[in-house]
Amino acid sequence: MPAPASFSNYIDTHADAFIKRLGDAVAIQSISSDARRREDVIVMGNWLNGQLNELDVETKLVDLGTHEMQGQTLQLPPAIIGRLGSDPAKKTVLIYGHYDVQPALKTDGWKTDPFTLVVDEDSGRLIGRGSTDDKGPILGWLNVLEAHKNLGIAMPVNLRICFEGMEENGSEGLDECIQEEVKKGKDGWFDGVDCVCISDNYWLNTRTPALTYGLRGIAYFSINITGPGQDLHSGLFGRTVHEPMTDLIKLMSKLVDHNGDILIPGIDDMVPPHDEDELKLYQKMDYTIDDIEEAAGGKVALSSEKTTVLMGRMRQPSLSLHGIEGAFSAVGAKTVIPAKVGGKFSIRLVPPQTPEKIIPLVHAYLEAEFAKFNSKNKMEIEYLHGGKPWVADVRHWNFEAAKKAIEAVYKKTPDYTREGGSIPVTLTFAESLGVNVLLLPMGRADDGAHSTNEKLDRSNFIEGTKVLGTYLYEVGAAA
Repeated sequence: MPAPASFSNYIDTHADAFIKRLGDAVAIQSISSDARRREDVIVMGNWLNGQLNELDVETKLVDLGTHEMQGQTLQLPPAIIGRLGSDPAKKTVLIYGHYDVQPALKTDGWKTDPFTLVVDEDSGRLIGRGSTDDKGPILGWLNVLEAHKNLGIAMPVNLRICFEGMEENGSEGLDECIQEEVKKGKDGWFDGVDCVCISDNYWLNTRTPALTYGLRGIAYFSINITGPGQDLHSGLFGRTVHEPMTDLIKLMSKLVDHNGDILIPGIDDMVPPHDEDELKLYQKMDYTIDDIEEAAGGKVALSSEKTTVLMGRMRQPSLSLHGIEGAFSAVGAKTVIPAKVGGKFSIRLVPPQTPEKIIPLVHAYLEAEFAKFNSKNKMEIEYLHGGKPWVADVRHWNFEAAKKAIEAVYKKTPDYTREGGSIPVTLTFAESLGVNVLLLPMGRADDGAHSTNEKLDRSNFIEGTKVLGTYLYEVGAAA
């Protein structure tokens, strides 16, 4: 069932107001991984809760408790649980999103202030941290709610909402929150949910909308090396002591090679080989090597074969080195020997891998390699957070509804993709509720989520809002 024409017209005529509201959201520096910004994350949650209440959504802010981070005990941002409608004749859709963002500084390479939404009229880009990940999609849902309220049109489904503020920092406390809500049965706000829709990922390219039926999991580690009692002068102590940075660099070089092959024994071997039917799925996708290199901003693809690159992103694990904590990284030439350094890396997981299976392999390998150094420094392997991979059934009516919505708005059939990133809560919803979970991306492959100059194209924000609304109508009409 297509959405009424008045809905699409409302979205078009109120586009500028929607963009202004997105700017208000981007301005709140809700960086969940920075203890100094924790209050801003809570402010963002309260702002979003107020917006939902104004649109007649009944909400409750769930206290997720506290946690230890960066030497402090911090309050976790609240989970926002919401509901609108309780018509037993209608299907019930649960939507998820997150209101926290990745860190961003102008000095990282941003061309503009990352927390001031810049509307580039020439390119149609809405530039700002969180524009595509994930404030834009969340506000897309708010746009849908506003249109129905102001037009006096009843929603085609019952809506349930779960928005969190810790997705970019491990979603701490959310799994337990969801599971507790489900345990309440008829008294819980998730009772009767028929399907889940998440908009927190991206098209495979800049041309063709996508529906995502799989996500990689993640296991995130820090290798911590300590030795001297304090930072040392390299002129006084160079070549006289075991240096933590030297050990760390050597260890990190043993994790992955320049072709992306994981050097930790047993990890790549866990993944079964593809069959011919699976190979055909990758061959059919609207995707080229130019797409990956355009999104990456350079001609750096690991292969010239489309299927090899796609499988590397979707159905194989990967290991990436992210940074070194405690090392000198400012401008200038400081001649310090750091006393303590931490090398951050993560492994993206695919079925049948799980963090529980991966962690012992990482520990055993790094401990064996470090022992070969005969170093007097000490090594600690810290597991920071993780999540399991997920795969869904694309033949379900939930996916069919989303396909029809995309075809109605974009006049294109979507690609069916498995995403390289991780959204751990996806599997939690699937296992706890026992329903189909769909990923319905709003943004494009070149949006630069987690990177500098993150953007969401104006057309994706506005047309994507129409897709979200039309999807609800198609779900409402599904058999």
